[in-house]
Amino acid sequence: MLTISQRPASLIALFRSLHGHGNLIRRLCSREFSQRFRGSMLGMAWAIIMPVFTAAIYTFVFSTVFKARWTETTGGPFDFAIIVLTGMVVHGVFAESIARAPSTVIGNANYVKKVVFPLEILPVVIVLSSLINACIGSAIVLTMNLVLKGMIFPTALLLPLVLGPYAIVVAALVFVLAAVGVYLRDLSQLVSVLITITLFLTPIFFPIEAVPEEFRSAMWLNPLTFIVQQVRDVVIFGRLPDFIGLSVYSLAGLSVLAVAFWIFQRLRNGFADVL
Repeated sequence: MLTISQRPASLIALFRSLHGHGNLIRRLCSREFSQRFRGSMLGMAWAIIMPVFTAAIYTFVFSTVFKARWTETTGGPFDFAIIVLTGMVVHGVFAESIARAPSTVIGNANYVKKVVFPLEILPVVIVLSSLINACIGSAIVLTMNLVLKGMIFPTALLLPLVLGPYAIVVAALVFVLAAVGVYLRDLSQLVSVLITITLFLTPIFFPIEAVPEEFRSAMWLNPLTFIVQQVRDVVIFGRLPDFIGLSVYSLAGLSVLAVAFWIFQRLRNGFADVL
């Protein structure tokens, strides 16, 4: 077994491992998706029913009860539903990934004891699995946009360009939470609180313009805010993304991922002892 000093912890080592184990990653992602709905009566239909139902409830609460409005739309409930669902798709990637992160290594203890198994692919599998759900949610949004507005904006083709940097940031968080979760079993409780906080401190149910000016800068510090805005621009409003902003976001994400992977590799040698 490699010692702490011998175990590679650079981004290059991570990317080489992911490239070398591409087939294994695809098989694990396929298994994750199939197991999620195995045994249920409606099967994969739940992947469509749940986001639509949840978005409908939030749309009623915030558009009808709290009278939230977006200036870019006609203000109708269906327009509001599309906007909310788009934000929930983005937040869903974050929520699903970090909710599972603390138990990633613990739930695969049999892999830890296998010297040849690349544990570093497990956090990536979690993020990719959540992106599959995001693709389904995005397809729902595009379909609703087509039905209501009679078109799908060509800028929707740029959606992967927007979600790519976001996936890097989410993967970095999963790496850290997966490693720390082995030693701190209460971490899952803290993560559930974080998911709720980010749900309501991200402009999902309200426009960023509705936030008082003195708090708006703090809202932009939330890494989900920028991506939610960019996804809505390319999918709903037909605007080009902020390429400069995405470039800065990508560089920051890669820097955070480098640190996160280093932490994961440094803590990794104690996994077998704890488990």
